[in-house]
Amino acid sequence: MNFDFDEDQRLLQKTARDFLEQRAPLSRVREIFESDALLDADLWSGVAEMGWTGAAIPESHGGAGFGYLELALLAEETGRALAPIPFGSSVYLVTEALRLAGSDEQQRRWLPELAAGRRIGAFAAAEGPGGHVAAEPGVEWRDGALHGAKEPVLDGAAANLALVLARDPSGGRVLVLADLQANGAKNEPLESLDPSRPLARLVFEGTRAERLQGDGAALLARLEDRAAILFAFEQLGGAQRCLEEAIAFARSRYAFGRPIASFQAVKHQLADLYTAVELARSNCYYGAWALHAQSDELPAAACLARISATEAFEACSQESLHLHGGVGFTWEYDCHLFLRRSKLLSLALGSTGRWKDRLVALLDEAA
Repeated sequence: MNFDFDEDQRLLQKTARDFLEQRAPLSRVREIFESDALLDADLWSGVAEMGWTGAAIPESHGGAGFGYLELALLAEETGRALAPIPFGSSVYLVTEALRLAGSDEQQRRWLPELAAGRRIGAFAAAEGPGGHVAAEPGVEWRDGALHGAKEPVLDGAAANLALVLARDPSGGRVLVLADLQANGAKNEPLESLDPSRPLARLVFEGTRAERLQGDGAALLARLEDRAAILFAFEQLGGAQRCLEEAIAFARSRYAFGRPIASFQAVKHQLADLYTAVELARSNCYYGAWALHAQSDELPAAACLARISATEAFEACSQESLHLHGGVGFTWEYDCHLFLRRSKLLSLALGSTGRWKDRLVALLDEAA
């Protein structure tokens, strides 16, 4: 049985890597990081022109008509490049929610806009620090309008379309789409550990919003499983790049007349990081298969991919900084860019502890 991607998919991945190396080097990431820009607008236009924002959207709705396997590889490359664009929020969450539960009319209206990059989506679920999803949403959806506020919202400062977790008059959970350019919507930027993926506070004062079909709680679980796998690929790409940067530095840095990569302690440290990355890769591939096949194993696969990729990226970003020694803590070196992104993505869909608890619950149900 072949557990790898095929030749066409690898060619797509290589094309994506070449494009990002040219259009989004780390020097460009720094420019966005150190400016007031909410995203790299030129890069966003470029990835939209190449069909990435519509990778999994059917051609009938303006998409590229690829699949989840291709989207997973694109996610890995955007993570590797630390691309300063809201790719995950718009593509893995808002676009996927519409594909899962949008009406025919909603899909006809919104999917072509998202595929073309004219609409940038953000997922508004949290209501304050301490958790990704509000236990009891304070934002209320009644008579077709939203009332309340959500924060922090990843990529919310750059978004013009929000997928909002709210409660209906009966107290049930609903997922609704809100146009952030409509009356009654306010977008207030927040400080972020990673300014290349800015956070925001979204305020709704009677903002018109459209409900997606189906039970909100069930839809949220399905959506998070899919997004977790794609975010895991993004984290995998970042972890792999961190490891490569650490190895390159260790080979070029000399101490006592020898490259520090020849020292046993450094070798063991790099070997541990390599093991963590390869474990994450194995679980990500399992998740990609489960997502592509729409397998019953998808919830467990999502947990495994999310947990292992988060831990691998955090370990690689931290240890790469340590291996660089004192210079690794300086602004001029790129170590902090990876560390910041790893911390940001580690909470994008809730903490690792939340996903471990969910995995234990799934295993307990299956026992």
